[in-house]
Amino acid sequence: MSPPPIAERDEFRLSRFGSVWKNDLDDIFVDVAPYYDRANRIASLGLWDWFSRRFMAMIDLQPGERVLDVCAGTNAVGIALLKREPTLTVHAIDRSAAMQEVGRQRAEALGLHIDSTIGDVHVLPFPDNHFDVITLQWASRHLRVHDLFREIHRVLKPGGHFHHCDMLRPGNPVVEKLYYGYLRLSLPVTGLLYRSGRAAMNAQTYFIDALEAFYTTEELSEVLRGIGYCEVEGQSLLGGMVGLHRAVKGRPGGPCPGVAKHRPKHGSR
Repeated sequence: MSPPPIAERDEFRLSRFGSVWKNDLDDIFVDVAPYYDRANRIASLGLWDWFSRRFMAMIDLQPGERVLDVCAGTNAVGIALLKREPTLTVHAIDRSAAMQEVGRQRAEALGLHIDSTIGDVHVLPFPDNHFDVITLQWASRHLRVHDLFREIHRVLKPGGHFHHCDMLRPGNPVVEKLYYGYLRLSLPVTGLLYRSGRAAMNAQTYFIDALEAFYTTEELSEVLRGIGYCEVEGQSLLGGMVGLHRAVKGRPGGPCPGVAKHRPKHGSR
C-alpha cells in the first residue's frame, strides 16, 4: 500500500507512529546503545562502514567551522569530522541520554570533545543562522521530517550546508519488497545475537512499518526544496534502500542566489 501524498505524509506518520515515538523510542535506544554500531554492521552485511564513507565524502569542511550533529547517537559522525578537521567546534543533540553517553565515552577515549545537548530535536535550542554545517543520519524516519528540516534551516547560516543520510523507502516496488523481506529476517537474528531486550525486540515490526510509510530519495529532495533549501542533491544507494542528501541554505536577497554549488574542500584553494 502506497503512503499518502508528500504534503500529508508527516501527518499520517504522526497519527500512526506518534505513540511509539513518544513512549517507546527512549527505551529502545537505552536497550541498543551499547551495541548499536556493531549490530548495524551485522544487519547491513558489512555495508554500514561503506554507507558512512559515502556520507562523509559529501561533507565539505573549512577550518574553525561550527558543526551541529542532529540525532548524534554514538557520535560516529562528530568523531569522524574531528579526525578530519580538529579545529571544528562540534555540537551534538539527541533525545537519548544513553546513546550520547556511549558517544561521550567514545570521543573522550580518542581525546576529542563534542558538546552534547539532550533534548527534542524538533525544537533546536540554538539561535538563528548559527551553524556552518549540520548533519543528520539514521534517524529521520522516527521524526516529523518537515518540522525538523525547517528547524535545521533556521539554525543554519546562509550558505551553510545540511547533510542527511537514512534508510528510506525504495521507489522500485520490487526492491522494496525484497528490502522488507530481508529486514524481517535480519532484525530478529541480530536481536537474538546481541540479546536485545523486550523494547527492541517488540519494535521490529515498527521499524519496517515506518519505512513503508516514509519517503523515497526523490521525495525527500522535494521536501527540502519546498522548505527553501537550494542546490539539493540526492543519492540513492542499493536501489533506494539508503538515501544521502546535501542541501544549502540560500543567502539573503532571494530563495537561492549567490550560493556556490560546491564549496572548496578543506585544503583546496
